[in-house]
Amino acid sequence: MVALACCALCACGSLFESKAAPQNLYLLSIAGKPTSDAPALPMDLVVLKPRVRVGLDTDRIALLYPDRRLDYFANVRWSGPLDEVMQELALQEFRAMGGLHHVSSDASVFASTYWLEIEVADFQAEYASAGSIPSVHVHLLARIGSSTDRRALASFEADAHEPASDNRLSAIVDAYNHASDAALASIVTSSIAALKSR
Repeated sequence: MVALACCALCACGSLFESKAAPQNLYLLSIAGKPTSDAPALPMDLVVLKPRVRVGLDTDRIALLYPDRRLDYFANVRWSGPLDEVMQELALQEFRAMGGLHHVSSDASVFASTYWLEIEVADFQAEYASAGSIPSVHVHLLARIGSSTDRRALASFEADAHEPASDNRLSAIVDAYNHASDAALASIVTSSIAALKSR
């Protein structure tokens, strides 16, 4: 019985020992800084959690081959699920570029007069051929609307391509950062223009 118990304990011990390589987490952040000291528009905006295309709705870092085969880089992940990452980046971009009185996420307890809805259509590193240096593609669709009557005021899209400087993960993540920043900056500019026309 003692021998059997020892064997069982040894077996259980092996269940808790992971042979998998540790996951490396990558954090994206916008590069922009406040561009204007002009007074903010007296408007509040809530950025809804983005909808993400199937296959990209994960915390894994996606890559796309020329035959449209979707895959993921091994042993690396974003700092969170892509919808949460993109929502946080959008909030950072609005706050950096300025132009509005207050911007919050849909988790905020405060009501906002306007809302922004983002759909992530593309968010992957694309390879033109095997072994080539990829280009990161970030394609966003957005609508801005009024919370009062739940009516859309305007819709727009941003499509950014950023070639990586090398076929190394650090260079590819850097390209992700630049492409995300460019696409979201375009969304923010269009959003503020739509609200100014109100």
